[in-house]
Amino acid sequence: MIDRRAWAEPGVETVCPGVHRIPLPLPNDVLRAVNVYVLEDLAEDDGLVMIDGGWTIPEARKALEEGLTAIGRDLAEIRDILVTHVHRDHYTHAVELRRSLGCRVHLGAGERRGLELLNERRGGLPFLLRTLRGAGAAALADEVRSVYPDDYDPRDWETPNRWLGQETLRFPGGGLRVVPTPGHTRGHVVYLDERRGLMFSGDHVLPHITPSVGFEPADPDGRPLADFLDSLHLMTRYADARLLPAHGPVTDSAHARVAELLAHHRGRLRATLAVLGEGAHDAFTVARGLTWTRRGTPFDGLDAVNRMLAVNETAAHLDVLVLRGGATVETADGVHRYTRVR
Repeated sequence: MIDRRAWAEPGVETVCPGVHRIPLPLPNDVLRAVNVYVLEDLAEDDGLVMIDGGWTIPEARKALEEGLTAIGRDLAEIRDILVTHVHRDHYTHAVELRRSLGCRVHLGAGERRGLELLNERRGGLPFLLRTLRGAGAAALADEVRSVYPDDYDPRDWETPNRWLGQETLRFPGGGLRVVPTPGHTRGHVVYLDERRGLMFSGDHVLPHITPSVGFEPADPDGRPLADFLDSLHLMTRYADARLLPAHGPVTDSAHARVAELLAHHRGRLRATLAVLGEGAHDAFTVARGLTWTRRGTPFDGLDAVNRMLAVNETAAHLDVLVLRGGATVETADGVHRYTRVR
């Protein structure tokens, strides 16, 4: 039996000559770890380019130091950190490394407003709770507040050295194509190493799970799932590549996983529409009528944080149904209620 958790064990995986995967620990057991990738043959002066930074905890820095030592390198050789998106398990350790090492941090330009809101203390847990209340889950919001640690500190986020658009980053040792992939966040990007046939996908394409969408303070009235689906289709316009994700093992075909994710969301849209049924319902009510995880877990069998994720995913699917003409939405008393179009 394949151990789906083995990828998160400490150590270094050499994906191909000059490219190494180092999983860094996270302070919870939901995702367990985040992969950062170290590229040896791009930067000037024989320095290192790193993709994603991790969560700024001492254990992450220790794991990175040990991983670099294992390949005969050290922290001081990091020149650039290319971050896929602004979430704390990708961005905050990059900021901390810049403070101590002087390396450069790069981030997608679409994250600019989201980063401003994080600095203004308008992201984090308060935003998540507002989202839940708008979905009709006020009681769940109160439960999440009681169990979810609000250890948010705006000092963990700083402006990057460079905002990235759709472009190719040129290094002495080669180039990396930057592809904006909004959905998981507004400014998410993936990095394509077309010479070696590698896609550093961040959280856009994950091998075992579908990423959450909609936790986006920068664009609360946006269309995150619709954007995510468009961004998945965009991946098929590029040559297939090995998938180097932020969470999970390296796999052979990005296109194969994209096809699975698109099929998953088609199925969830059908199931969401079926549960919506007659009358006007909020996302919380619809989420309770769906099953969750690969095991088909009932909504009430999930813990509070995963029920929060389930409600938010349901709201995102309902919004896509509205965009496609399958449902309508009205808002009263701050709660969005959806009605199936017959």
